[in-house]
Amino acid sequence: MSRVIVFDLYGVIARTQTDEAKQRLVDLAGVPGEAFWEAYWGCRPAYDAGQDTKAYWAAVAGRLGVEFADVAALVAADLESWSLVDPEMVALVHELADRGVRLGLLSNIIEDLVPVWERHHGDWLGRFDALTYSCRIGVAKPDPRAYEICAARLGIAPGDALFFDDNEANVAGARAAGMRAELFTSPGQVRALIG
Repeated sequence: MSRVIVFDLYGVIARTQTDEAKQRLVDLAGVPGEAFWEAYWGCRPAYDAGQDTKAYWAAVAGRLGVEFADVAALVAADLESWSLVDPEMVALVHELADRGVRLGLLSNIIEDLVPVWERHHGDWLGRFDALTYSCRIGVAKPDPRAYEICAARLGIAPGDALFFDDNEANVAGARAAGMRAELFTSPGQVRALIG
């Protein structure tokens, strides 16, 4: 069994945005969906790496050539859209920790979401030996430095960890940094691979 497991957060333990949440953001932005998402994701890497919220939404608006009527509502809807968990994965986190597996979390996440997660999900986040957030280390996956920092925080070499992420680019980044890595599909897959 792998004794050190590193999980991504979104798309693995946490749910990704629902269609309803996405539509709410588009409605609040008041621009066509395709253009909104191009700007939203195009500006996101800097936000994930620690850019402040005001600057991020100004960049999105600038890319779209608009001024948002209610940035505070966009921020609130965005935070809410990224705040749901998969209960089966939370149970797996507890199970692995109870079995003595060392756990790391490596997430591309914005600063405003960290206290939301810590306030509402501290019970299972507390089972992790290291929480590595892109916004706090100034670099986001798939940059190899993100994985190296995570491994260092766990006190291991990258090759001593098995990493799960739902994004192929992030899995490739982990492998480039020396981690064993798998594209996440389900809690059952994790159980089968770690024995």
